[in-house]
Amino acid sequence: MATILEPGEIEAAASSPPFLHLPPNNLFALRARRLERLAEGHPLADYLLLVVGLCDVQQQLMDAPPVAASPDPERLLVCQQHGLPPFAADSLVREDDWLPWLDALLRRYKPPAQLEVENAIIRLRNASVGQLKGWAIALVSGQFALLPAALVPFLGAALQVVWSHWLLNTPDLVLKPGDSLSQCPACGSPAMAGVIRHRGKHNGLRYLVCSLCACEWHVVRVKCVYCEQSKGLEYVSLDDDRHAANQAPLRAEVCPGCRSYLKLLYLENDADAEALSGDLTSLMLDMRLEQEGYQRLAPNLLFAPGGD
Repeated sequence: MATILEPGEIEAAASSPPFLHLPPNNLFALRARRLERLAEGHPLADYLLLVVGLCDVQQQLMDAPPVAASPDPERLLVCQQHGLPPFAADSLVREDDWLPWLDALLRRYKPPAQLEVENAIIRLRNASVGQLKGWAIALVSGQFALLPAALVPFLGAALQVVWSHWLLNTPDLVLKPGDSLSQCPACGSPAMAGVIRHRGKHNGLRYLVCSLCACEWHVVRVKCVYCEQSKGLEYVSLDDDRHAANQAPLRAEVCPGCRSYLKLLYLENDADAEALSGDLTSLMLDMRLEQEGYQRLAPNLLFAPGGD
């Protein structure tokens, strides 16, 4: 029987939990297969299957990386010594090391016969290095309006795989908590969602999942990751007759104080749940919460949110 921790017990259990949970080497293959299953009968099936294709190419690149430079080891060491994210996205995205990964992704990806997708690929292939960096800077800084929406999934996929590769292939990393609960200790990017684990030493603990490198870091439960308040938090889910409200595998932790929310996946209720696929298949929940006046601060780099 799974153990359910009350808020006081959660704080006690979290006094010395494993801080990090790194993604598996087959992360993108797992995402692809999960999305395939979730796409069946889904209103956004065509889009989800497009992402499946991107995830498959991401996995190919993880398994056979392109010839490309890596971040300076001395720089990584200095960052770790000072408690800074060693793969800081806001600085490394301005350099050239990630560009061969984008080129490899665009060459390997077989786009569906859709004019908008084909045009997006062509536009990325023909763009100058300066333009590509400008778009990437906008994407990792959450300024989606500063780049064409059709480019987001492809550019985001390239950035995700190279940052995950760096994370998993740099030995002896020492990562410390970021300046805010929602900041990735590895690259400084914001969390995409949270996962409530259910096995072994991670049982009952919440880990936030980075929107860029997929690093997971521990943050105690029943606390808003943005304003750090616990008062009045609510947990809402999509209307689904298959699950009681307190047993839904995906719920949004809603904070009435700062009017923000974060999606949480409960592995006890769905052991195969995965952050990116769960997020993309629950966009109706985002629409509902937006209508109720709540803001989403957690980006998904494969999806361009609509404007006002």
